[in-house]
Amino acid sequence: MSSSFIPPRQVAIGDAASFVGTTPRAIRHYHALGLLPEPLRDGGGRRRYDYDAMIRLLWIRKMTDAGIALGDIRDAFAGASAGGPAALDSVDAGAPDRAAAGQGDVADVLEQLEATLEAKEAELQRQRAAVRRMRALGSRTGLLDEFVSRRLTGLPEGSLRQDDLDALLVTERIFGPLGAAVQAGRFVALATRPELRAESDRVDAAEAALDDTVAVDDPRVAEVAAERHAFEGVLLAVIEESGQDSEDDALVAAWDELHPEGADPEPDTDTDTDTDTDTGAGGRAGSGSGSGSGSGGRRRSRSLADAVGLMPYDFSPARARCLELALELSLADAVDESSTSPELHPGG
Repeated sequence: MSSSFIPPRQVAIGDAASFVGTTPRAIRHYHALGLLPEPLRDGGGRRRYDYDAMIRLLWIRKMTDAGIALGDIRDAFAGASAGGPAALDSVDAGAPDRAAAGQGDVADVLEQLEATLEAKEAELQRQRAAVRRMRALGSRTGLLDEFVSRRLTGLPEGSLRQDDLDALLVTERIFGPLGAAVQAGRFVALATRPELRAESDRVDAAEAALDDTVAVDDPRVAEVAAERHAFEGVLLAVIEESGQDSEDDALVAAWDELHPEGADPEPDTDTDTDTDTDTGAGGRAGSGSGSGSGSGGRRRSRSLADAVGLMPYDFSPARARCLELALELSLADAVDESSTSPELHPGG
């Protein structure tokens, strides 16, 4: 696998803001409010953000999108808020008086004002629905897209871990709700099969042991890669046997029905590349701007390479190599399977 697909261990504030969908100025504001601990700085004095910081930023973004005030988010992270995320903070839908520029007809101005108020009302309804989901499903699960959280209903209490939700949060950001909903099938299998969960924990621990003290060519790297490959094969078989394949097909069909051809299901991705300096924050100011909101906002599909380059994971070189080897094993299996498929040899 190309070295360009190896994720960084830390990223600069501009890359962190771009991945999360906010601005460097907003992130600095989070630091000032105590929402986000100050990270370590590099030799040039610039902030560097690791995996844990990015996870917190993603949750902050989700909470602000749901209309929760920054002060309440800070209290929730500090453990000081026992009442749950009940506060709503209305999202600015834009200044209606701008519609009056060049318009001499009062009726036109009133029409624009009504449209603005309707947009605000729709946003408030979306926020109320998000709060209801949080109360019904648990604060973190309810913050995920409804398309994702529905896939997780009915699981045994306590079977879904925070790490599972963190992974779904990242997947939803990169691939959108449909991708995260499909990935949720993995965690459904782990939550309902204790022996699978135990084996997953064992393989995770073996990978985590490949720290900076382990050389890239250490035999343990290949051994753990083989263990990961074998486990993923077992997990996939369990998912297929459970009938989740048909559920995935139904998910895709439901998504296509809700999002007709031409709609953009991708998560919004701000392209600001502001570095961590004290001059010119620029872009769209403010914390936690809503998805796709703001005039002049640009949207594009984020490639896998872009995502890997912006979301940091503290992987040692040995662990990164282990992941590469596991992927190579999976690709080799896929090639072998396709070469022996009867569909490819109709006359055989």
